[in-house]
Amino acid sequence: MTKQQNTGVKKNARKIKAHANNKESITSLNALVHGNARTRLSLVISGFGNIMYGQIIKGLLFLGFQFSVLFIFISFGMEYVSKINTLGTETMRSEYNDALDIFVNVPGDNSLKILLYSIFAVAILVVGITLQLASVKSSYATQLDVKRGKQPNSFAADLRSMLDKNLHTTLLTPPFLGVAAFTLLPIIFMILLAFTNFDRDHQPPGNLFTWVGLQNFIDVLNFGGTKGNTFFGVLGWTLVWAVFATFLNYLFGMVVALMINKKDIRLKGLWRTCFVIAIAVPGFVTLLFMRQMLSEMGTVNVILQSWGFEPVNFLRNTMNARLTVIVVNLWIGIPYTMLITSGILMNIPKDLYEASKIDGAGPLRQFRSITLPYMLAVTTPYLITQFIGNLNNFNAIFFLTQGGPPVTDYYNAGKTDLLITWLYRLTVSFGDYNIASVIGIVTFVICASISLITFNILASAKKEETFS
Repeated sequence: MTKQQNTGVKKNARKIKAHANNKESITSLNALVHGNARTRLSLVISGFGNIMYGQIIKGLLFLGFQFSVLFIFISFGMEYVSKINTLGTETMRSEYNDALDIFVNVPGDNSLKILLYSIFAVAILVVGITLQLASVKSSYATQLDVKRGKQPNSFAADLRSMLDKNLHTTLLTPPFLGVAAFTLLPIIFMILLAFTNFDRDHQPPGNLFTWVGLQNFIDVLNFGGTKGNTFFGVLGWTLVWAVFATFLNYLFGMVVALMINKKDIRLKGLWRTCFVIAIAVPGFVTLLFMRQMLSEMGTVNVILQSWGFEPVNFLRNTMNARLTVIVVNLWIGIPYTMLITSGILMNIPKDLYEASKIDGAGPLRQFRSITLPYMLAVTTPYLITQFIGNLNNFNAIFFLTQGGPPVTDYYNAGKTDLLITWLYRLTVSFGDYNIASVIGIVTFVICASISLITFNILASAKKEETFS
């Protein structure tokens, strides 16, 4: 046999083996295509195959889950899913009660319950389908074991495997279910609200709301409308705030760390402790304190008046309020950056600075060519996190200015409102949940896009091994 023939035989053998392995791989599709009648019937009667192969307890558990899901969906979910296209048609009405001789309210449909319970019912149905497919796969796996001459696993053996080779599945299932129930489903509910007219004029149970398609997105993204003018104005200030709040804190925090780490600075531990104490005070306490200090009759204006100056509207003038929140945020943010950058500065190789001195580089050139590039490369993930955090920095705005000063040309927003505080105001104060949902979706898209794009174009992602 020639070398080429031998190679061809090996290739064919590998193809045959791969085909056989693919045929016996335990997937739902293979189970339905290559499974026997018992396995295929498990798609209709959950656990049927396991019961027929002697795995009684396992099969009965699958069957019990199937009946539970069907019972919940038929007795509870189907009623709401059937109304999902309209979100209800009958409103609450008053009818005269002859026995009581008064008018009583007769409840109608509740659009909020219909939407919420429909999502829950569909989620239950998805879980049921998943368990149904798991039953088919389990039956197929048992079929393959019998085909190979192996004894099907007992229920005790399955339990032991859950604490051994399948331990990862056992440990990850509870948190996955928790995330699905308390994070994923509320997110889906919030997204769907963006396509309804659920606002202050359509509040259940007295009123119904219905689907409006992309109308809310059109209103929010329309430059000429009040909502669009407010959105782009608030978005512009949100981006400006995030840039200044992130990079000023970063720059000044690095400068403070450089000053403390200088060789001729004494009592380094004392200076670091002072900044740590500033961190120890809760941020909202500092913000509320500064709000009192900077109010019209606050301490700062009282001192200015005693010196013969006119009081300053720190929080009631647009430009002053925006500058104030940026400056006050420095007091809160610089200590964090100082602590982070201090550790990195102490790990920069001293040889780089000594070599640069020999080449005639001064302190400014050393900072620009050695310190700053190294710091940026190492702390890029921190910068991205801080920037996204500042885009959603609810506390700094709400506790200091409450989004003010208010203006008439904005839709329920003030000149220092961020997207997150505007969203809060729309929901808690005005009940415009549809517009708030649109803002939440747009904010997520902005944050996710900035995070992904920025991280992938900067040095920490491309040269990760250099700093590991």
